[in-house]
Amino acid sequence: MPAMVSNPLHEALQHAIRTVGPMIEQINSDVERPCRMFRSGKVWTGPTAKHFDAQLNLFSTRARTSGQAIMDELRQLLGRTPSEVTEEEADSIRRKYGIA
Repeated sequence: MPAMVSNPLHEALQHAIRTVGPMIEQINSDVERPCRMFRSGKVWTGPTAKHFDAQLNLFSTRARTSGQAIMDELRQLLGRTPSEVTEEEADSIRRKYGIA
């Protein structure tokens, strides 16, 4: 039976989750802050402000759901990726994905 080694793709997906997760959290925070300020009623009021608020809310929701979809996809891929493979498979994965 061939010796098993760490799967470079599994490691790359873990790295992506550790890297992208905080970025998405920061985006969510950065988008939510102006939304809260706008909804305070101290920034702008009136019919045009209400229309702008609806658009701002739409974009904020889109940013959050897109970020969540990215993280969900990465986690699903990680869950389907074995943590160990044969050395031959690891070499093939490195070549295929350009992993050093």
